Amino acid sequence: MVIDNYMRIIEKISKISGIDKEEIERKIEAKRAKLSGLISKEGAAQVVAAELGISFDNEKLKIEELLPGMRKVNVVGKVTKIFPTRTFKTKTGEDGKVANMFIADETSNIKVVLWDTNAIALLDTGKVAEGSTIEILNGSMRDNEIHLGSFSEIKPTEQILGEVKTGKTFREKPISELKNSDNAIVRAFIVQSFEPRFFYVCPNCRKKANQEDGGFFCPDHGKVAAEKRALMNIIIDDGTETIRTVAFHDTLRDLGFVNLEDFTEISKQRENIMGKEMIFQGNVRSNKLFNTPEFIVEKIEEVNPDLLIAQLENN
Repeated sequence: MVIDNYMRIIEKISKISGIDKEEIERKIEAKRAKLSGLISKEGAAQVVAAELGISFDNEKLKIEELLPGMRKVNVVGKVTKIFPTRTFKTKTGEDGKVANMFIADETSNIKVVLWDTNAIALLDTGKVAEGSTIEILNGSMRDNEIHLGSFSEIKPTEQILGEVKTGKTFREKPISELKNSDNAIVRAFIVQSFEPRFFYVCPNCRKKANQEDGGFFCPDHGKVAAEKRALMNIIIDDGTETIRTVAFHDTLRDLGFVNLEDFTEISKQRENIMGKEMIFQGNVRSNKLFNTPEFIVEKIEEVNPDLLIAQLENN
């Protein structure tokens, strides 16, 4: 597992201030208690840092060190993906533009949202392209994205980066602090499960196949011999909050389910997972039907007691 944002900021505060990490954590918990828990641990840590005269504004940081709510973010990264510029109507009826791209460094990667037309023009004209190494000045963190406005700056740089991380990065977080689009790791108990549901996918592209005229059709591959897949909704609880979690076919195997095409068999096995503590890795998204966050699981692991003990000893 990776060290979470909370531990990173504690280590940084401790290093700059010379105060033990344990004392900093006590200050953070006292701050959260004073605010009735209405602020995240990361947010409370930033408040404590400010009270100690420590500011992260204008400090050049690695991507993995960026925290939600940071202002005047400065970072260097390699552009790994640029998406087409989109236009939209502003509240005054004028045309506006927004562009998205991903940058990466040796520690992690992050989405960058550009709202300023001058910055967007660098992408549209090719002055900033995929593979370019750029420096970002005066960005702001909104959830897990860097946003660039009219006071922000983006420019090519000759700075050399090592091998950058382009794959998904997952950070350990409590359920109460999960936000939409988070790639997170959660250690939690399964407290509720629902009846499994089934769907069919194309064997070539794995996209959903629709049943028509007695057969299955894929939008890309036409009529196919579709494969049956299962999914199950569960509720997990880590002591801070609960969240509806979706486990698809392959991750159901991680939970111990077998014979995944048999509805009756899966239903019987549901009792075996109740109360189990597992480590869930996945992505948070908004459920459009219920307008609530849900956790889409990509990987599930058994809890390793030896690893947990080692982590506690290192903290």
